[in-house]
Amino acid sequence: MTLTAPEAPYYTLSVAGEPGGEITLRVQGRLTLDNLTAFLAALEAEVARLRPQSLRLDLEGLEYLDTAATLMLQRVAADFREGGTPCEFVRLSPEARRMFALLPWEEFFAAPTPAPKKRGLPLERLGDWTLNFVADVAELITFTGGLILELLTVPFRPRRVRWPEVITAMKRVGVDGLPIITLLSFLLGLIVAFLSAMQLKQFGANIYVADLTAIAMVQELGPIMTGVMVAGRSGSSFAAEIGTMKVNEEVDALATMGFDPMRFLAVPKVLACLVVLPLLTYYADLFGILGGMVVGAISLDLTVYTFLKQVQGSITLFDILYGTAKSLVFAVLIAGIGCQRGFQVRGGAEAVGAATTSAVVASIFMIIVVDSAFAVARQFLRPYTFV
Repeated sequence: MTLTAPEAPYYTLSVAGEPGGEITLRVQGRLTLDNLTAFLAALEAEVARLRPQSLRLDLEGLEYLDTAATLMLQRVAADFREGGTPCEFVRLSPEARRMFALLPWEEFFAAPTPAPKKRGLPLERLGDWTLNFVADVAELITFTGGLILELLTVPFRPRRVRWPEVITAMKRVGVDGLPIITLLSFLLGLIVAFLSAMQLKQFGANIYVADLTAIAMVQELGPIMTGVMVAGRSGSSFAAEIGTMKVNEEVDALATMGFDPMRFLAVPKVLACLVVLPLLTYYADLFGILGGMVVGAISLDLTVYTFLKQVQGSITLFDILYGTAKSLVFAVLIAGIGCQRGFQVRGGAEAVGAATTSAVVASIFMIIVVDSAFAVARQFLRPYTFV
């Protein structure tokens, strides 16, 4: 039996053998991308009709086949084998033999094996690490410079900012984070007051628990705890969002359409953090002092009025401005690092996860480093302040 394609003289398909036994299908002529659909439909129809015990594809008469036909034939044979019907190629024409050697199915579609990592000598590894570190620093400097330039243009060209996106980011960073910050700051103030009370009670200095709690929350614990919480919640969110857009090529699409990705994606997030983080810090300070007041009222026999009066006398304007300055720097670090790690993503979902983790770790590390720098600088600034 011979089947001729409607697009003759492309190919002919001949069938030899008894149904249910060993069937040979002879393919002659030319197989190209144009007639693959018709050939595949005819082949599957014959196999379904004959239900062969084993199948042989005779390609001796195949004069020409392109890469699509080569891969399709090998894929069909592999599918038949997986379905329980032994299938093999016999009497390959020179052209078919050449194309099969050029495009082996098993190697062409095999999952790539990861290349073994070269450990090399310690000096080599140090050199590789140094080169990667320098490249990372160079990319960070480039990103920081671009971000600063965009932020400097905001007062002069406010219409270029996506203000609805800024409002949305403020809600995500601020309002959505209020419950966890309320709980943690209250418990932190309670713990600080409780631990300090254990020591100060020995000297009859219970009243100074209010001073210690207020100064610790306003100068150190409030800003740093809020910064760490926002880094974990929002910094990771920024990195994951932009990283996913990078993987899906949405960032490249924005650039193609004439939008600056830095201005379109990063600037609204940084502005939102600059506005919200100081407010969250004040909020954390308030609930931290409230936690200390609970300890003072329950364990130290201090009245609410006495505690608050002592707090009022211990906190100065310098302390409030000092904590505010910290929170502003933390805001730029958290949002900037989160966006920068997102723009760095190359690859797939695994790269997005790695960028998210890197954003959180780098943000918390920089918060600690900057807080240490503020602590050192404070020793030089405090004697010259009169507030």
